[in-house]
Amino acid sequence: MSKNVNNEVCQIPKHRVVFFATGNINKFNEARSILSQHGIAVGMLKLKGDEIQSESLKEIAQKSVLNAYRLCGLPIFVEDAGLFIDSLSGFPGPYAAYVYHTIHNDGILTLMENTKDRHAKFQSVIAYCDGQNLCNPLFFDGESKGIITFTKRIEQGKSGFGFDPIFQPDGSAKTFAEMTIEEKNRYSHRAAAIGKFAEWYKNH
Repeated sequence: MSKNVNNEVCQIPKHRVVFFATGNINKFNEARSILSQHGIAVGMLKLKGDEIQSESLKEIAQKSVLNAYRLCGLPIFVEDAGLFIDSLSGFPGPYAAYVYHTIHNDGILTLMENTKDRHAKFQSVIAYCDGQNLCNPLFFDGESKGIITFTKRIEQGKSGFGFDPIFQPDGSAKTFAEMTIEEKNRYSHRAAAIGKFAEWYKNH
């Protein structure tokens, strides 16, 4: 078992809660907000990552959830997301987290200077494993289409992170970073994927 896993948490009966393997408290809060609406309790586990480099979000999520389950043996899910920008031929795609930590929002805006086509989309994949069927993971996806703004837009006290300040989803005048969690969950790729997972989980 990973040293990062709280032993007391792992002793909770499996049927009471599902676990989200993430070190990102913002992602966890968004997931908890959705799952609570479905009567599903969720715990956060910070597990040592085993993320592969791949052009496929599904392949990345699959590898990550199998590693997470191996470490803890609890019903657990992971989420992997990518930002795909049309005018940059889909960049940064599955490498969004690395690109964000390397060049941040300002770097993306610089790459898109004088670019009229601002269309982009966020995609999310949830992978879930509970040890059934030799842990052949189940997958749930979500997508949010929108545009890359010309400047960073964030409102103090809101929950935006990553590329949220420069992504404005279709149907909204706000960027993700200008929204509350509840507002963002009406539009976000992550909310769509977790919503699908929640519906399945309730019925199984």
